[in-house]
Amino acid sequence: MLADPAEWERDPFGGELVGDVDGGSTESQMVDVGSTESQMMVWGRGALDMKGEVAASAVAVATLAREGWRGSGDLILVAAADEEVGDGFGLQWLVEEHPDAVRADFSVNEGAGDRVELGGKVLYLCATAEKMSSPFELRVRGRSGHAAMPSIADNALVKAAPLVARLGEFAVEPQLIPEVAGFLEALLGEVPPAAEALARARAVAPLAAEIVEPLLGMTVAPTKAHASDKRNVIPALCTVTVDIRLLPGQTPEEAERTVRAWLDGDGGRDGDYELVNTERYGGTRSEIGGPLWDAVRSFVELEEPGAAAAPLCVAGFTDSHWMRAAFGTVAYGFFPSRAMDAETAARLIHSANERVPVSDLELGVRWLRHAAQAVCA
Repeated sequence: MLADPAEWERDPFGGELVGDVDGGSTESQMVDVGSTESQMMVWGRGALDMKGEVAASAVAVATLAREGWRGSGDLILVAAADEEVGDGFGLQWLVEEHPDAVRADFSVNEGAGDRVELGGKVLYLCATAEKMSSPFELRVRGRSGHAAMPSIADNALVKAAPLVARLGEFAVEPQLIPEVAGFLEALLGEVPPAAEALARARAVAPLAAEIVEPLLGMTVAPTKAHASDKRNVIPALCTVTVDIRLLPGQTPEEAERTVRAWLDGDGGRDGDYELVNTERYGGTRSEIGGPLWDAVRSFVELEEPGAAAAPLCVAGFTDSHWMRAAFGTVAYGFFPSRAMDAETAARLIHSANERVPVSDLELGVRWLRHAAQAVCA
């Protein structure tokens, strides 16, 4: 895990346990370990994403074992890395090479658990699905030549520019997937029409709109471009990487048709480019209901009376999809947190001064113990 110590106020790999006053992050606000437990933070790269959850999982399993608890089935702890690499490591390798070691009916993973206050309601988000990561390459061809005489060439970079600009304006008709409908029902008390969903969420709180917007359809974002390797050579090929995220159930083939229609529609370009899917990961969902969902709901009600659990689809993806696809596992992303607000945590993940409140680690241990005891009773 990369981290530049120069950007940090403490050793990013030290795992220091310190007091953090009022959520501050400056050295003058640091207090000694003798402060109250509710103020304690564990600092370090990956503390939030997701070494904290790994540690809590180990503690939950260990304490249950020490107490002599035995459920009706096996309780499996899997600690696997590299879900973001997507190159045959971690859980993917375990599922493919050692399926009997990880096969399970239910799975608890990362992905959500944030406590959010929206319109006077307290919701704990539970990820029951995830979008598919389905990047494409947009390839535009021209004819190379010397940059000192641009008129004798056909500049692929210049030809690609309007296509990139068009992708930057990409939009689709909104649709409501079950997870977003469930979230909106928990938030609004009803499920509005898809065309009104974003406005209704925004009327409650800007954060509600940020949660809903990327889940109303596939998203398209050009992120990288490569053309000439030499300043004085006009490129014959420009390749643009396009990050595309699909709703559960959508396919890369459907995405290609949609993107081509968007590019060709108003511009009348008639496809003078190539659009190539380079990978596909995720895009799975689990049912909202059953023993694991009941465990989430009962835990939220127990920990914070008046709060509610709300289903959600992860806009990115986790490695839960390997379990769902291989075994039909009901896999949820839920590691509850409430001492640190979701917006602050989002800014700290993969960034300097990442830290996790000790009280949230304890909350996570209680949840994991509750899940095991409720589902495997």
